[in-house]
Amino acid sequence: MKLLLDQSLTHKNPDTLDLLQAAGLARSTFYYHQARLDAPDKHAGLKREIKTVFDQSHARYGHRRVRLALKRQGICVSRKLVAKLMKQEHLVCQARKKKRYNSYRSNQSNAAGNVLNRDFTATKPNQKWVSDVTEFRVGNQKLYLSPIIDLYDHSVISYSISASPNLELTNSSLRKALHQAQPGPGMIMHTDQGFQYQHHSWKALLANYNATQSMSRKGNCHDNAIAENFFAHLKAELFYQQAFTNTEDLANQIQDYIHWYNNQRIQQRLEGMTPNEYRNHALVA
Repeated sequence: MKLLLDQSLTHKNPDTLDLLQAAGLARSTFYYHQARLDAPDKHAGLKREIKTVFDQSHARYGHRRVRLALKRQGICVSRKLVAKLMKQEHLVCQARKKKRYNSYRSNQSNAAGNVLNRDFTATKPNQKWVSDVTEFRVGNQKLYLSPIIDLYDHSVISYSISASPNLELTNSSLRKALHQAQPGPGMIMHTDQGFQYQHHSWKALLANYNATQSMSRKGNCHDNAIAENFFAHLKAELFYQQAFTNTEDLANQIQDYIHWYNNQRIQQRLEGMTPNEYRNHALVA
């Protein structure tokens, strides 16, 4: 009966009143719903703006980040309304999956203490960095990413990509970060207890800049939550969104994603700015 009523309301079927009577519904029900169907969509313009933001994010933004992007354009609307309209338009971002690469295969004799101790705040750039390695599988091939992330603005200040999770993968990303950023003495470099970070070559790079090494407790990924969070976003917003045929294509798109992440992906914790916008504000202040 409900389906027949819906069709009658939509197509103005002359038998509508008979159907209403048979269903025991008031005649006013027909006129109310008919007027509602004929009325223009008052949110049509906002829906277009929301879809534009969503498409420009490559379907990576949820309703909170879409709302922030609209606010940057001077469009102030509630989070609930944005969520409602995105649901109506079937605009759904990819959910994050939890799966992590484990590089631990050393004893704890070379492990540094947990100096960071989950204090993921920083008052200026290049005060605290975190790093980790994540693995991607494309068919029977593997690809590894090692980024250096600044806790001040969560920007990726350097990274390395390789087919092997070897020492050069991690050392290369650290070497580039140190050369580009030139951090002052005492900068905290936090990682897990992976074999790459217990190696003397990693420790030597840090010693050259008088940096302080910090490591998560064994088997405790929450001690390096910011790096884990970045990997989760990267995989949800890029890797799980499409099927890759080879690691070369994936590597190129990871580079594009990191550029987008640093320069276009707005964050609520950064006052609605991108990582590089927030960083530049601090550097010119």
